[in-house]
Amino acid sequence: MTVSDDALADAWQAHWSRLIGLLIGQFARPDLAEDAVSDAFEAAARHWPVDGVPTNTGAWLLTAARRRVLDRLRSEAVQRKKEPLMVVDDEMRAAAAAVVDPGAHVADEQLRLIFACCHPAIAPDDRVALTLRFVVGLTTTEIGRLLLVQESTMAARMTRAKKRLASSGIPFATPAASRLDERLDVVATVVYLAFTSGYHPGVGDVPLRVDLGDEAIRLLRVLDSLLPDRAVVRSLLALLLLQHSRRDTRLDATGALILLPDQDRTRWHRDEITEGVTLLESLAPAGPGSTAAPSGHQSRLATEYRLQALIAAEHATAPTAADTRWSVIADLYAQLEALTGSPVVRLARAVAVAEASGPDAGLQLLDGLDDALPRHHRVPAVRAELLRRAGHPTAAAAAYRAALSLVTNPTERTHLESRLSDLEDTTPVPPESSTR
Repeated sequence: MTVSDDALADAWQAHWSRLIGLLIGQFARPDLAEDAVSDAFEAAARHWPVDGVPTNTGAWLLTAARRRVLDRLRSEAVQRKKEPLMVVDDEMRAAAAAVVDPGAHVADEQLRLIFACCHPAIAPDDRVALTLRFVVGLTTTEIGRLLLVQESTMAARMTRAKKRLASSGIPFATPAASRLDERLDVVATVVYLAFTSGYHPGVGDVPLRVDLGDEAIRLLRVLDSLLPDRAVVRSLLALLLLQHSRRDTRLDATGALILLPDQDRTRWHRDEITEGVTLLESLAPAGPGSTAAPSGHQSRLATEYRLQALIAAEHATAPTAADTRWSVIADLYAQLEALTGSPVVRLARAVAVAEASGPDAGLQLLDGLDDALPRHHRVPAVRAELLRRAGHPTAAAAAYRAALSLVTNPTERTHLESRLSDLEDTTPVPPESSTR
């Protein structure tokens, strides 16, 4: 990469969401803000290699983006002279009344933008997608992969949501302090998905984005101080701390994936594990170690996050991989599947059941998942591993090839290719049939 390429990549990571937030705060037009920031980065890609990287890349990009917003606003002003005024319906007026500006009661700039994006006038799934785009800077492809939606469907959904915001006349701002709880579940979902995207390899060359995990945990801590004692926040914080504690052991020195049983547990962040477990104990009225559902004051989403955190805690507190209580984990996944009906949870449950009761039991749970998750490479990848353990090398090899036809991340592709190669090297070649 050239110096300008490195500078562009660094600027994208450092300034994307901040620029979006500044433009939305100034112009209250999220649709124009995103397009303008994208245009500014395109301009930077053209000018920086020729003119040199500016000393203050953020200021350069903000100036370029503001000019593009102003150009669009002037164009729209001319167009409005030719069109009748748009009528705002009752639903939009009610939503507009539910927000106030400037949102000083939410001091954190990123969190303020997330609350603003999670607007009640937009469908919940669309709010999540818009926020992941505006705040995290994920591409439409990456968001679609996270939400298990086709790219074309996700692109149409985001376009529809942005047009609804642009045409409604709703103030795009942080809700009043008394109404923050109304958006809390959606905000928590966004933070969870932002964290997940860091550990969810996409189509690029970067296998992990630890910085997204750091930022998600930071936002949850800010949110917990803003809205203390909310079960959904505490449950999610416990989950993310437990998951993030293993960040230094997920890849080897060459960038290859290290599976959980092979990770060096002495390098896990024990302070984060302790904090996560302590949070879980505070949320479990039945006492530490209980897998019972939490009391009724917790939302469905809080229950979901708590069950996931209990699973993560089982892994994090097991002294060795052999000491993992897989039967407990399988039971927790069964509760989680009953709660969510998620095929992704069924996939994870199949792995746990295979560990607890053998590969054949796990394989039975994979039935139907190819239809439920048609573009998910991990379905055939898990099937390959279980077939391999069950002593069916030919079927396992076919499943590995199916997974390779779907995987997009280079690191995961390398891992699957290695597993397939190992299998082929250890599979006896059948003798040639006799013609006599």
